[in-house]
Amino acid sequence: MLEEKLKDAIIGELQRQAASQPQALKVEGAKDAKGSDELTVNGRIDLGALAMAVAGSMAGGP
Repeated sequence: MLEEKLKDAIIGELQRQAASQPQALKVEGAKDAKGSDELTVNGRIDLGALAMAVAGSMAGGP
């Protein structure tokens, strides 16, 4: 359960970042990543925002 919440948080945040800056970040396989352990990401990632999304999911946030 915790692993799925973490995966969802990571995928969701990467998709959010890619949507806000499509020229800087591309995420492929996000729809399939929930059923597997692989995701293809190409570009710049805001690690602070990613860390906050993971921390929020662990704390029971959205």
